[in-house]
Amino acid sequence: MQTLVICIDRDNDLGEKAKLGTPIIGREANVQAAVALGIADPEDSDTNTIFGGIRILDELRAKGIDAEIISFAGDKNVGVVSDQKIAEQLENFLKMNEVQRAIFVSDGAEDETLVPIVQSRMKIDSVKRIVVMQSENLESTYYILKHAFSDPKISQTFFVPLGLAFLIYAIFLLAHYPEGAVVGILAAVGLYMLYRGFGLDDIVALEKERLWDAFLGQRMIFISYTAALLTGLVATSYGALEVWQLYSKEGVWYHGALTLVSVFINVSVWWYAGALLLAYFGKIFDLRREGKSIHKHVSISLFVIATGLLFWGASTYILAVFSLSQGVTNDPSAALQYFVYSTTVAVLIALAGIKYSLSNQASENEKKGKERKQKKIL
Repeated sequence: MQTLVICIDRDNDLGEKAKLGTPIIGREANVQAAVALGIADPEDSDTNTIFGGIRILDELRAKGIDAEIISFAGDKNVGVVSDQKIAEQLENFLKMNEVQRAIFVSDGAEDETLVPIVQSRMKIDSVKRIVVMQSENLESTYYILKHAFSDPKISQTFFVPLGLAFLIYAIFLLAHYPEGAVVGILAAVGLYMLYRGFGLDDIVALEKERLWDAFLGQRMIFISYTAALLTGLVATSYGALEVWQLYSKEGVWYHGALTLVSVFINVSVWWYAGALLLAYFGKIFDLRREGKSIHKHVSISLFVIATGLLFWGASTYILAVFSLSQGVTNDPSAALQYFVYSTTVAVLIALAGIKYSLSNQASENEKKGKERKQKKIL
């Protein structure tokens, strides 16, 4: 076909509200989809996006241009997950159809962030934004705020921190410890802001999607990731308990923050290392079963062990200096030897991982070179 009219529904209102799967191909199918979405939510702007795309399609066909319309929907977790779903649908469509150029139709700037994704796969002639004209009473402040807070993306950002603050304050009041409420509220809201600020919500949503696919595909990575997560929780709880016991006796002023951090690292570092190794074991197992290369994950596993040795040796020496270690490592001179030995072994393990990775990468490159030569000969 000569021209493809692409309508984008990044947050998957078609699936969440109208219960329709995408891509939706063809004029009649898109008319039915727009009507279904309009009935489900008359105020949804994606309805107008599809109708706008249909009008553009009719104008193109009236000029004798071979054109077709298609609607793509992403995911309610707007970001990496939704963009990947739309990109996958687009690639599958382009494998089955030859398209020369496209017209991109959206309802705002958020959907238009997908323009580079589409443009990397085909030529875009035009980007059309469908703007809905509203009456004065709909433009009132109350309407804007009401619909803004009904949007999950805005309501989660605004209401979740407030909800956390009220919940933590209530818990501390029930515990008859209102003084700790301020610390708890600041810590919880601060962690939530860092979580959203660093974009971890997109990463978590993507990993959740991958884990669900792994569960449905009966892959080992689901079990290994679950075991790694539980091991990480055990490590955090164990380390926090040891730190709290030390803190409750003398307080941070007596030992210092560095000592408390060293205690946490010393008792939990191998738990965390075990959690990471469990996660990579699942990856290695699945890649091996699929006949793919595993050298990258094997070398990373060796680096995890080397890093664990470094942190364990350093924390052991610090605790020995402050006379908080037990057994042989309570002697600072012996702890220093442990630190030197662990550093040396960690460097050797890291070098072994680098050598293993480079040697396997070189063999793979050589194999790919031979395959390319054979293809050229054929």
